[in-house]
Amino acid sequence: MNKPLFTTIVFFLIIALGGACTLPNIEFITPTSPRPAPPAVNATPAPTAPPDHAVTLVPAAPAPAPLAGLPSIVEVAEKTKPSVVAVSVESVGLNIFLQPVPQRGAGTGVIIDPKGYIVTNNHVVEDASTIKVALSDGQTVEAKVVGRDPNTDLAVIKIDPTERLQAAEIGDATRLRVGDWVVAIGNALALEGGPTVTVGVVSYIGRSIQTQTGDILNDLIQTDAAINPGNSGGPLVNLAGQVVGINTAIVGGAQNIGFSISMATALPLIQELINEGRVIRPWLGVELLTVTRSIAAQNNLSVQEGVLLVRIIPGSPADRAGLRSGDVVSAMAGKTVKNANELRRAIQSQKVGSTVEMTYIRGRQGPRAVNVNLVASPPPG
Repeated sequence: MNKPLFTTIVFFLIIALGGACTLPNIEFITPTSPRPAPPAVNATPAPTAPPDHAVTLVPAAPAPAPLAGLPSIVEVAEKTKPSVVAVSVESVGLNIFLQPVPQRGAGTGVIIDPKGYIVTNNHVVEDASTIKVALSDGQTVEAKVVGRDPNTDLAVIKIDPTERLQAAEIGDATRLRVGDWVVAIGNALALEGGPTVTVGVVSYIGRSIQTQTGDILNDLIQTDAAINPGNSGGPLVNLAGQVVGINTAIVGGAQNIGFSISMATALPLIQELINEGRVIRPWLGVELLTVTRSIAAQNNLSVQEGVLLVRIIPGSPADRAGLRSGDVVSAMAGKTVKNANELRRAIQSQKVGSTVEMTYIRGRQGPRAVNVNLVASPPPG
């Protein structure tokens, strides 16, 4: 379902109304110049001094060579659009009377394999009861979820095509530079008639953001190419028409700050979603919160830095190791962790089944150490 990760974008749709309008035949009136008086006979013109405000105009130096012209996006759009699909979803929600009501949403997908595999965002399809895909040739077909990964907001869906599909070409996102031109293509605002094409540049590489659910998305491409609701799951492409990112998030209230999941990160995860149906990671089984002075004061903590364990999932490795809600983790595998993002990365750097030492602080007691056996992450709910 199309649930933007950040606050709502306000947009204005200007509709021009009216038919033909006949203008009166207007001509510009050219003012006439006064005729100069004839010179006096045998009169010698008196020399005139230049006025005090006179200036001397000097011809400019030769202009420098102009900058190279802006790139044409026509070829990029024509190459990519056959691989871009509109994704419409239906789900069941509850109204204010807690009665089930149908809900609809829209997003975008990009075909990555002629067999019908399509990449989109997890938040587009995670609650969907039915998924339909509109192809560039006008066909609308049903799709099913192959795999989802909420941690990276990636999902793979599949359709059974009646004919061979045109898969998008995957680009090398590691070669992107800040300032490179990029193009976003997607089902913006679910407008009829085909995908919307917008252009911009790479504004930053390797950005990390925190979503409304508290998840951290890493290795994102920031771009000023316009990304709107409905663009979720669509491709960000370079000037060669190659997909370098999957558009995923925007910043509400900001101007042209959008984020795409780098294909350098996404590609191996997409392959795992196709092969395994999910991404298998080392799992601790906790909900985390970075300790700040405010958090420390609110929770009466004895430390000002570290990672607060907000919740321990029953039966998880953290639960079996004896960790409790309210404990503050300060180190893992011998390395200090100062925030929740660092602890997440430390966990992901381990292997499934490995045992690692964690240092934590409970109440007013000194640091303790415990060994935790990391297991495979459970399938997404």
